[in-house]
Amino acid sequence: MKYLDTSSSDFKKSLSSQIKSNSEPNDEISMVVSEIVKDIRDRGDEALLEYTNQYDRLSAQLKNLEITKSEIDTALSRISDSMRESLENAIKRIRSFHEKQKQETWTYTDEDGNTLGQRITSIERVGVYVPGGKAAYPSSVLMNVIPAQVAGVQEIIMVVPTPDGERNDLVLASAAILGVNKIFSIGGAQAIAALAFGTKLIPKVDKIVGPGNMFVAAAKRQVFGFVGIDMIAGPSEVVIIADENANADWVAMDLLAQAEHDEEASAILISPNANIIKSVEKSIEKFLPQMERAEIIQASLNNNGLIIKTKDFAQAVEIVNIIAPEHLELAVIDPEILLEDIKHAGAIFMGNYSAESIGDYCAGPNHVLPTSHTARFSSPLGVYDFQKKTSLIKCDGNSVSEIAKVASILAHGEGLTAHARSAEFRHRS
Repeated sequence: MKYLDTSSSDFKKSLSSQIKSNSEPNDEISMVVSEIVKDIRDRGDEALLEYTNQYDRLSAQLKNLEITKSEIDTALSRISDSMRESLENAIKRIRSFHEKQKQETWTYTDEDGNTLGQRITSIERVGVYVPGGKAAYPSSVLMNVIPAQVAGVQEIIMVVPTPDGERNDLVLASAAILGVNKIFSIGGAQAIAALAFGTKLIPKVDKIVGPGNMFVAAAKRQVFGFVGIDMIAGPSEVVIIADENANADWVAMDLLAQAEHDEEASAILISPNANIIKSVEKSIEKFLPQMERAEIIQASLNNNGLIIKTKDFAQAVEIVNIIAPEHLELAVIDPEILLEDIKHAGAIFMGNYSAESIGDYCAGPNHVLPTSHTARFSSPLGVYDFQKKTSLIKCDGNSVSEIAKVASILAHGEGLTAHARSAEFRHRS
């Protein structure tokens, strides 16, 4: 892990270099994805099958791309009782949290008797992309599907790649418990394009959500506007602010947990206390050899691991607001004091017992969070991402004259005669 000290004269430059965004589109990848998207639009299922067999190393037929209910039920039957119980427990907690986000239609009558308001409706059909293969994540199914269901989405189409035919029972079991409508064994840019434009096999959706690799991210970027998307996700990241009372082993394991995602993940420790920094470094050295993904963790820490020694906690918070991290842990005695000045973070884990991993799986809040500094202007995935707002305006015939007069004057000011006349007709009626 790289070490920075805020007292250094080149600290700002070094920090800027270290935390540069990793979500910017790669030109070469964008070109490849553009060809795939165009091919899917032009040739539909024929192209979809070709790309699926090519990239997932299969020899599948089109009819085999939809995973049958029997196959899904079989996957569910293969998971252990304890795993099913844990999934159902997580589902209950996640659903309970997201129920509180649901927005309702509202109206009011103004002083002139006009009825104004906002109508809330759900998106009709949503596509959920779930990474596939051996390193598949059932938690992604839960976090993307549940808020859509709470919002009232009627049809959820899930796509999950099956490289070398490898299917993940936990992913399919999670979808079975939740009652996902259809599941297709497709992935990559071709799956995103198929969801966006539709084929004979794949229903066209209104919005696409879910994480994926650089090709998936590039495809989501290119189809945005034809369909809605949740966000363009970059590599995962955590920042931990620790005081002298933090448990060094716990902090170290939380950093390792972040780094084991992949080689591009970012794990950052910030503290004004030199002793806790040294203790955490020793704990990392102790635990790293014990990890199954030690090579990935080591590469991640070498590439993007960072320790920042600050003057005080106020300076630590300033740095957090610059980074705008996906995950922020406040491993301090009184996290509420720091919370007041934190402006930008996807999720904040307060106190020593609030491990990021608990939030990743089952605390309740969504684990789909803004990355690559986008917490400055973005929010976690939620029910609101699957609901639409429509403005309601009902003018009262007895009092429309005054408001129509205002509209007429403003329209004349903009030189829009028809607009003005349209209002004046109501004014004079």
